[in-house]
Amino acid sequence: MSETHAPAPHPDPSEQPFGVNEMRMAGRHWLAVAALLVAFVGLAPILWDRWERFEPGPDYRVPYALSADYRHTQRRLAAVPPGSIPVVGDSVVWGEYVRADGALSHFLSRKTGRPGRFANCGIDGVFPLAIEGLVTHYGGALRSRRVMLQCNMLWMSSPRSDLSAEKEETFNHAALVPQRFGAVPCYRADAAARLGAAVARSIDFFGWVSHLNSRYFEQASLPQWTLSEPSSGSHPNAWRLPGPALSLDEPASDPQRGPSSPRHKPWTAGGGSPQSFEWVGLDASLQWAAFRRTVATLRERGCDVMVVVGPFNEHMVAPEQRPRFRAMRDGIAGRLRRSGVAHVVPETLPSALYADASHPLTEGYAELARRLWRDTAFQAWATR
Repeated sequence: MSETHAPAPHPDPSEQPFGVNEMRMAGRHWLAVAALLVAFVGLAPILWDRWERFEPGPDYRVPYALSADYRHTQRRLAAVPPGSIPVVGDSVVWGEYVRADGALSHFLSRKTGRPGRFANCGIDGVFPLAIEGLVTHYGGALRSRRVMLQCNMLWMSSPRSDLSAEKEETFNHAALVPQRFGAVPCYRADAAARLGAAVARSIDFFGWVSHLNSRYFEQASLPQWTLSEPSSGSHPNAWRLPGPALSLDEPASDPQRGPSSPRHKPWTAGGGSPQSFEWVGLDASLQWAAFRRTVATLRERGCDVMVVVGPFNEHMVAPEQRPRFRAMRDGIAGRLRRSGVAHVVPETLPSALYADASHPLTEGYAELARRLWRDTAFQAWATR
């Protein structure tokens, strides 16, 4: 006679273990985690700024290695004393071939007799479309103060420089340009990259993470830094701590810049000669449109803006193109004048004082400062 067995009762699901976990999180636990996460995201950047010492001196400029650390640029702009004048622009303001004490801001400050009166707020490698993004998203400190803004015609010297060419191009500071599809024809980033750039400049936490990556992880993300492979093919960073942080100040000596640098020489020293440019008209130029919007943004914030047009190396322009170059330069001045924007168009410097199409050498910056200071309107604006 066979035995019959009753089926085993089904266990209560609420009493079953979940994998190897011994506890399930209830709704209140998730709320607590969310609160801690929000607090960390909001407070970590603030507390870090209090811990990380940053005291820029009179000739301070953002180090070349931190050019893409926009949160540090944001701190630099906020650190400009109330009585000083931020000088905003590209590598011409920053000083591509010169030391920090050889840039335009240094020589203008000497004219006033007050070190640091003009603060170098240039960033190496930026252009008007990037400057617009920098001022809009990271330049909140530029409000209700005098601001000197440089207009470099180099960015209108060809469709490629203007970023209006249809062919895809890779360029610096892409995270600062408008991220809308079609806004910059040669910018072909996918949706994920555009969304990431938009989020990063909207939430301070992501800017802080980018700052940590730039300064402590050799300008790479933590996973990239951990898995980096030197020539040996190994992964040494997988078992070691980060090395010394990049300094927030420039190195005491830079072999690439200054009078002792092999790069610090006139543009003709290597056999340079005048060349033709594919100038983009002001009405069609993306860079000029961005420059105008930047001026408008600063004025809406109550800033008293002074635009310096140049110093472009006219000697490098082919003789037959110089009338068009001058017409464009005069057109920029005319549009600024009609918009009521204070501006100055200094004369072209002597040829030997340029290193290339737009960057002066050390003595070139000194001469440019002298010429600006001889302009009575500029001097009155700078000293009132």
